[in-house]
Amino acid sequence: MDTRPVVVAVDGSDHSLRALEWAIPTARRLAADLVIAHVLPDATQLWAARRSTLGPGPALNDPVTDRVRAALSGRDGLPSVRFDSLEGEVADALHALGAEARMLVMGSRGRGGFASLLLGSNSLAVATRAPCPVVVVPPLARTGEDERTAGRVVLGLNLGDTVDEVIDFAFVEARARNVPLQVLSAYPAPPPAALMVAGEFPPGRLDVDQYEPAERDVRRDQAERLHPFEERFPDVEVDAVIAPADAAGHLVDASASAALIVVGRHRRRLKPGSLLMGSVAHAVLHHAECPVAVVPAREGD
Repeated sequence: MDTRPVVVAVDGSDHSLRALEWAIPTARRLAADLVIAHVLPDATQLWAARRSTLGPGPALNDPVTDRVRAALSGRDGLPSVRFDSLEGEVADALHALGAEARMLVMGSRGRGGFASLLLGSNSLAVATRAPCPVVVVPPLARTGEDERTAGRVVLGLNLGDTVDEVIDFAFVEARARNVPLQVLSAYPAPPPAALMVAGEFPPGRLDVDQYEPAERDVRRDQAERLHPFEERFPDVEVDAVIAPADAAGHLVDASASAALIVVGRHRRRLKPGSLLMGSVAHAVLHHAECPVAVVPAREGD
């Protein structure tokens, strides 16, 4: 049994509170504890450090945590909740907390130290480096009671890069939600005709028939890859989809009616300790209308 908690990062902004509303039913479905984490502002941390030089003093006040605690007080149907006020750099503090988490949930935009994943380096660093899956909840995503009307879980399966942890995460989420799992894999497609007109491709390169074997191969490989997971999760309905090119575009289109998009964090090391997020994951995070889970491989894989 997985006893790790679901962690949600809050900073008092509407975006982070929407992430909290998504995390509450998620933790409840997974029978997991919920940790509500707030990284204290730099000024508060500096004051606390100076105050500590004077000896023992009053407990550090965290207004953001206090407001969230008050908002949840007396609310029915909550999982077991713990509040955690963190010190240090935002990315480092959340990275450390994520080491013991089932997943880390955050809003797509924030303020102060916890900035937008799309615009802020701290949040991008969390999604790129976190040792656990990171779920980013966009501003218009369905949360709480509204999420009951959301559709399937969608997995972007790159047969060359996606590790088992990503597939397992998607199956677990679909089973917990009791919704179908759509698995989308892309195959190479012909380049646009305009490129040939411009002389970018020689004659004969636009023969569509030459891509049919690639489609068949991807369909076969996808079925083989999913087979052991379908045996482990017989109660999950799987909809296997093979689409031409542009995996990110297909996933973004699917996000309009999906409950969750799941992608792997395809990492390429430039040098020791240097990581890059895959282009598909990056594009989907920028444009998806529903929450996106970015799932890493185990360390050492």
